[in-house]
Amino acid sequence: MSGKTYIVYDIETAGLPIDSFDDSRQEYLLRGAATDEAKDKKINEMALSPLTGQIICLGIKIMQKVDDQWTEVKAGAFMVDPTFSDTDSRSDDLPSGHKMFVCSEAKLLEHFWKMLTSYPSPHLITFNGRGFDAPFIMLRSALLKVKPLYNLMQGTRWNYRDHHTDLLDELCFFNPQQSGATRRYNFDFVAKSFGVQSPKEAGVDGSKVGELYAEGKLEIISEYCLRDVKATWELYLAMKEFIPDIR
Repeated sequence: MSGKTYIVYDIETAGLPIDSFDDSRQEYLLRGAATDEAKDKKINEMALSPLTGQIICLGIKIMQKVDDQWTEVKAGAFMVDPTFSDTDSRSDDLPSGHKMFVCSEAKLLEHFWKMLTSYPSPHLITFNGRGFDAPFIMLRSALLKVKPLYNLMQGTRWNYRDHHTDLLDELCFFNPQQSGATRRYNFDFVAKSFGVQSPKEAGVDGSKVGELYAEGKLEIISEYCLRDVKATWELYLAMKEFIPDIR
């Protein structure tokens, strides 16, 4: 099959254990937290930075367009088992019918880069990917000494659109504001507004991922991540039809 390839991806993250940092870094991370509640808040926020968090799941959906017809080439999730070394892996079937490939974080990144570069000139689709997913993946790769095979952050916000559609940027017309017509809304709100089923309707959202991961509920996280990917693709199609110049 030949045609333009579109790759939709999304990551789920969790904070690294606070006791995995030395005393000076723990003090730095918890500085100013005078109560247990404040400390818990800072610890939960560790999932948002690649220096204090880790990628625990990556969902991907690969679509090709030939003669104005879309075909799904591949869809599945890479899931990190914290007990796995870089030589361990397994493949499980999810209830949704998709595959869940379980491995270490370093192996997840290696597989992602190889998959990304196996398609010529892929067009990436994300929601806030330029603000979160892409830099997180790039920096976790560097920290784990996994060499990226593709620059997810190439270009500037003014010229990256030919190879990456970040739906959040498109919704704000590249002029995000705290209020008004170009206000930034979260994915759940935007999806529902465009008639797309929110991935959170099954009862899982990003705030619960860390707890689910600690409980070993890898399938639930993978299914949630894949619902995110599916909703991102459907939102892309809905927006592209009616908003000019979306690639």
